[in-house]
Amino acid sequence: MSNLEFSLNATMPVFFVIFVGWFLKKIGIIRKDFQDANNRLVFRVLLPVMLFCDVAETDLSATFSMKFFLFCVSATLACFAAVWILAALFYKDRASIGSFVQGAIRGSAGILGVAFAENMYGRAGMVPLMMIAIVPIYNIGSVILLTMYSSERPPQGQIKKVCLEVLTNPLILGILAGIPFALLHVQFPALVQKSLNNLSMITSPLALLMVGADFDLQKASAQRIPVLLATAIKLLIQPAIFLPIAVLLGFRDESLIAILIMLGAPATVSGYIMARGMHNNVSMAGSIVVLTTMLSAVTVTGIIFVLRTFGYV
Repeated sequence: MSNLEFSLNATMPVFFVIFVGWFLKKIGIIRKDFQDANNRLVFRVLLPVMLFCDVAETDLSATFSMKFFLFCVSATLACFAAVWILAALFYKDRASIGSFVQGAIRGSAGILGVAFAENMYGRAGMVPLMMIAIVPIYNIGSVILLTMYSSERPPQGQIKKVCLEVLTNPLILGILAGIPFALLHVQFPALVQKSLNNLSMITSPLALLMVGADFDLQKASAQRIPVLLATAIKLLIQPAIFLPIAVLLGFRDESLIAILIMLGAPATVSGYIMARGMHNNVSMAGSIVVLTTMLSAVTVTGIIFVLRTFGYV
């Protein structure tokens, strides 16, 4: 298989399902109430079950890597700090700083990340460990940002509330629930295993359809310069800085793909939801989600092509 064919096979099926979701929403088959219900179903049930199965069936003693975990934490913290400092120094509209920073840093590791890994390797691979490392940083960091730069007075107890939400995040709970089963090498009865597998199999397709249904191209036209800059940071600058470091540190194959997802996946829809709920620049947050999702079809495919050409994946 050629390197280009491998790269297209890794990414295009994912983005095709996203396109189908957008098209079905456009012609009225997917409606708002159906979309909202399925978003809750994916986030609260299906994706946690899928991550639970992936972790429970993994030999953690063979796959856990403290080096990988620490790299994910360090890279995420470094990106958050650098972009935050630059935005605070040069961006005059304070109400937009939180939306800009979280849009430039916070990627869709849960839905698109798992979808990429599943499409390439048939399982989530190192993505669950990457998520354990970065999701608390994403959530806590975003809330601190959005609270500090809110156009209204921050609600009392907001930080405490979000810390509690991090601890009860369904994705994290699904991953953590699978760890004892993996450590004890528990074998599920065939009936249970088949039922869990059936739920896991529908997770990525349904989630990607909902990502497409959320897609609104008109939002990307608002506030072009900061949106383009945040998109460049998210899809190009972060991978350009940290992927070579990851390669030099010896990360390859599934570990390197998980790091690429962490660095170069498009901005997550939950960032838009948080910006709206915490009185930040909503149009900017939505525009970043739309543009990064649209352009990531090119950037992620291109980066995988380069990594494949040099034999890293």
